[in-house]
Amino acid sequence: MKYAQSVASALSQVYKWARNISRWAVVGTIALVSLLEIFSHQINLTTQIVIALISLTLGIPHGAIDHLISIPAQPRSRFIGYIIGYVLIAVAAGCAIAMWNLLGFQIVLLMSSLHFGFGDASFINEQCDATGRNRQPRWVGIAYAIPAGFLPVLLPLTDDRTQSALNRINHSLVTWAGVESQLIRRVTIVIGVLSILTLALSRRFDLALDLALLAALAILAPPLIAFATYFGLWHALRHTARLVPKLPTASAAAQDGRWRSALALAVQPGLYAIAATLLLGGALMLFAPARFSYGATGASGLFWTTLVIVWALTVPHMISTARFDLRALKTVATYQ
Repeated sequence: MKYAQSVASALSQVYKWARNISRWAVVGTIALVSLLEIFSHQINLTTQIVIALISLTLGIPHGAIDHLISIPAQPRSRFIGYIIGYVLIAVAAGCAIAMWNLLGFQIVLLMSSLHFGFGDASFINEQCDATGRNRQPRWVGIAYAIPAGFLPVLLPLTDDRTQSALNRINHSLVTWAGVESQLIRRVTIVIGVLSILTLALSRRFDLALDLALLAALAILAPPLIAFATYFGLWHALRHTARLVPKLPTASAAAQDGRWRSALALAVQPGLYAIAATLLLGGALMLFAPARFSYGATGASGLFWTTLVIVWALTVPHMISTARFDLRALKTVATYQ
């Protein structure tokens, strides 16, 4: 038990750094967008798509090493079977999204929102473990997780400015919410406000601050910029911090006090996925344009095909990380 507590204590700086940087990334984006608004300068749609594509690729490595943390390398047959199953699920999900854009988009939105929110709540509990504090009660985890996942997904998508972006990327998604778009937006905002108030009244100001930052980002920033900032510099960064104790080399670096190296070592195994995703996305855009790029060219076409690939990989990724999230959402740490 003492050893486990010692390991957890060594990780405290990793979690603290990831949380602070994700917050400052959101604050910086809001400040930049507000400054541009003051000088009446709009970020054109092409620039937004390029920024979104870059941020999307930044978030790819965190979900590319599930095979290293979900199942032991031995016996080898089990490991190979896991990889094959993972790829088959991703291929099936990608084909489904490509064939049934609208329904696939809606299903992935729901799954992703839950994955984002409960993954962030798990990050909070694991940070509590690392700093020697009690984990959050289950009701707090739920009150935080629901808006933490849905605010950064649904608010940008129900923004009036989103229509032009969706029309440029894939016109079939413009009416993804039908006539209920504004109702979804209002309900999401209400849930967010109620959760922020509830957490603040229970003196959990750090959680309330997180939700307030996510809401401000989703409302004030252009939709593509808002989601790109969230995915690449909030969700992916916090998930990477959670990978550190699960990877021996990264965990050892954290215990030696080299927390920056620990994060870098948690990213490195997944870097290959960036090149693989972009190459596959470019190939699909060129050789299957009717199914993947829908007439979009350049950054717009590559962004959509990359998005389809990331969504496809997200399905087995969510399945693989679900047991870690469920374990982290328990009110008592496993080493206690």
